[in-house]
Amino acid sequence: MKYYYYWLAVFVFVVDYLSKKWIEHSLTLGEMKPVIGDFFVITSVRNKGAAFSILQNQRIFFIAITIIVIVGIVWYITRIRNTGRALLLAGLGMVLGGALGNFMERALYGEVVDFLQFTFGSYVFPIFNLADSGIFVGVVLILLDAFITSKNEKNGDSNDRQERNGQDELTGQQGEQFIG
Repeated sequence: MKYYYYWLAVFVFVVDYLSKKWIEHSLTLGEMKPVIGDFFVITSVRNKGAAFSILQNQRIFFIAITIIVIVGIVWYITRIRNTGRALLLAGLGMVLGGALGNFMERALYGEVVDFLQFTFGSYVFPIFNLADSGIFVGVVLILLDAFITSKNEKNGDSNDRQERNGQDELTGQQGEQFIG
């Protein structure tokens, strides 16, 4: 599928948006609905900070950083889209979708709806949302791609920015070989 990484971004964005709207309309702020006992609970909270509620009330800072990240991801995707690195592109698409989902809420309302709460024994993991999940899974895919690429380079399968079939590995564009 062409541009699947952008479709992944749209998917993460839409699922995140719909889930947040469902929480806003179904639960009052602070309300908790157990799903799997105390282990998994849907809890309606608002977060004016970043992950794990750090840096509360830094709206302009987060908006600026998110714009830079979004522009950087789109720029990088256009540079590498013809490389065949499906894991990297899928990961970037998921991070893009999650970043857009949290960006929209932060820009419009100054806060993000969080609702997924997990408890491990006496430890309650910080409450998060599906945009955060998309970002996390995307980062895991990016790291997996980096691991696989690094392993392939160590095994001699490719060198950094090595040309394959006359194409630059990073850009996928036809290159010229230098003959000394």
